[in-house]
Amino acid sequence: MDIEKNNRRYETVMETNDIFMKEAIRLARKAYKKDETPIGCVIVRDGRIIARGYNLRNTKKNTLCHAEITAIRKACKKVGDWRLEDCVMYVTLEPCPMCAGAIVQARIPKVVIGCRSPKGGCAGSVIDLFNVDGLNHKVALEESELREECQNMLREFFKELRIKKRDK
Repeated sequence: MDIEKNNRRYETVMETNDIFMKEAIRLARKAYKKDETPIGCVIVRDGRIIARGYNLRNTKKNTLCHAEITAIRKACKKVGDWRLEDCVMYVTLEPCPMCAGAIVQARIPKVVIGCRSPKGGCAGSVIDLFNVDGLNHKVALEESELREECQNMLREFFKELRIKKRDK
């Protein structure tokens, strides 16, 4: 009986994670349509999305316009504080150094990632800014079951980008 309850609780958490990650994927597709690296992000508080973001670096000509930074800015405005201690972030790609640092600074306790970034990820792939000894905040990391969907979108985007560059 206890095992069944625990399995159902696990399934419910995974289903909830999938719902929020699917929204982050939807936002990543918006970025893709704008020829932006397809990364989407949502921030959840009390089971509800309070902020959304997707990459707009090229569109806005601003290196700070990453999905996570946009979502953090919106969440802080919504909450009325820079601390997001009771929120969970869902992002389609493992955060870069800037975004991982912002997540730590915002005190977000948990991040669910769609897939790893082996060349730039700072939640364990290249370095782990979420768990640096000496920093006053640690971030729990979870990997989504929707990994393949996130990876495939990024692969397709960069494949198309290489073809466009080659054909110029």
